[in-house]
Amino acid sequence: MNTKWTGYIGTYTKGESEGIYSFVLDTEKEEIVNVKLVAKLANPTYVAVTKDNQFLYAVAKDGESGGVVGYQINEETQELKMLNKQISEGSAPCYVATNSDQTVLVAAYYHRGTVESYTLDHQGLLSERKSNMAHIGSGPNKERQEKPHAHYIDFTPNEQFVAAIDLGADQLITYEVNDGKLKKRQALTLQAGCGPRHLTFHPNGRFAYLMTELSSEIITLEFNEADGSFNELQYISTIPENFTENNQGSAIHISSDGKFVYASNRGHNSIAIFSVQEGGGHLTLVDIVSSEGNWPRDFNFDPTENYLIGSNEQSHNLVLYKRDKNTGKLTVLQKNIQVGHPVCIKFLNK
Repeated sequence: MNTKWTGYIGTYTKGESEGIYSFVLDTEKEEIVNVKLVAKLANPTYVAVTKDNQFLYAVAKDGESGGVVGYQINEETQELKMLNKQISEGSAPCYVATNSDQTVLVAAYYHRGTVESYTLDHQGLLSERKSNMAHIGSGPNKERQEKPHAHYIDFTPNEQFVAAIDLGADQLITYEVNDGKLKKRQALTLQAGCGPRHLTFHPNGRFAYLMTELSSEIITLEFNEADGSFNELQYISTIPENFTENNQGSAIHISSDGKFVYASNRGHNSIAIFSVQEGGGHLTLVDIVSSEGNWPRDFNFDPTENYLIGSNEQSHNLVLYKRDKNTGKLTVLQKNIQVGHPVCIKFLNK
């Protein structure tokens, strides 16, 4: 049985960080070891690993421009070798994802307010841009919602569609994907000022859970895979009622058995744990645990899902938790893993 799992860390390259780092989770010793730089790159804040573990794609800043960069993963050393990049004028994206057959890549550009698509060949090379979809709209928060801010785009479970989230416009937009090109199919307008950020789907594909940044809530959604539409079912807070200081919701992930949803809070500096109604649907709060650091930007499960790794952007540390699969609860194992401005955590697949 494999006891060592390789993960990658996307970072902001300010301070000591220089790009993308790798690490090893040793489940026998229950610790994270061997954190090392594997690719020098400016602001690779979000990365995606392909299903076959052959390629990694990262968002990147290049002077006054931004875009996506492809790497080949060395099977033995897990080092990264750059393949090619697609850079265009304007700021860098904040999210990147690929489909399971590794033919299409999509990216969300927060500052541009656009979502874009590219095709991939069998060698992992990025094509020129196939789609550039500009969002429209704004929200009541004058500082954060003065214009569209695309924060997320990823494939729906059947991969016929991609779901895109716009924090500035309070919208969840569904695009159909055809030959790598995007075509708008649906748009759901959420509660004004909630500032939607990230999304995760229930394994059964019928429900999804959306994390809001500005209102610190999870929105439970019903998904119609036939036409790509969403329907709101529930809004539930991720922070205690008596917490009145600044908080910004960040990441959201669901366990592969569909029993627990986890969401991180920047400001309250915590991870909230929810149990999922059997078969999907409504959430119930189980626990809220400390992020053991400042500004928890993201987190992820290891491939066994016995562990969860969190990243605290402003205190420059990763945290390793043991996860109880029966209760969903987390126990801290290690919290002093130093990484400069960590944002995104992705593991190689089983």
